[in-house]
Amino acid sequence: MKIATGIIAIMLGLLVLLQSCTIGAGSSLTGNQAMAEAGGVGAIAGFFLFVGGAFAFGLPMVGAIVFIVAAFVAVSGADQIPDLRVWAVLSLVLAAMALFAWGSDRKKRKAGALVNDKAGSTNEVQQ
Repeated sequence: MKIATGIIAIMLGLLVLLQSCTIGAGSSLTGNQAMAEAGGVGAIAGFFLFVGGAFAFGLPMVGAIVFIVAAFVAVSGADQIPDLRVWAVLSLVLAAMALFAWGSDRKKRKAGALVNDKAGSTNEVQQ
């Protein structure tokens, strides 16, 4: 689950960065300042998506927090660029996936620790 979350987030982050940079550059050329600023906000959201995807591989809880921040950033520019609402919802879905991965990883580690403790106490009793 961590690998899927990371790969999806990195690809979406790059897509959002590309889209927002294109919108920002095009709006600057046409003189639409509000849309250009929203393109900058989208680029920041895309960057956070990319960073959250990178953290999702090793530290899924940190990745989830970064995805939530990306969602808030994306919502702040959604009045000018409606696509940012879609990216915000997808950021929250990725945050949920990262939290699920974090929880399942904790359960696996806890189960592994219990197995190791039982194996260690069994060995001590036999000796």
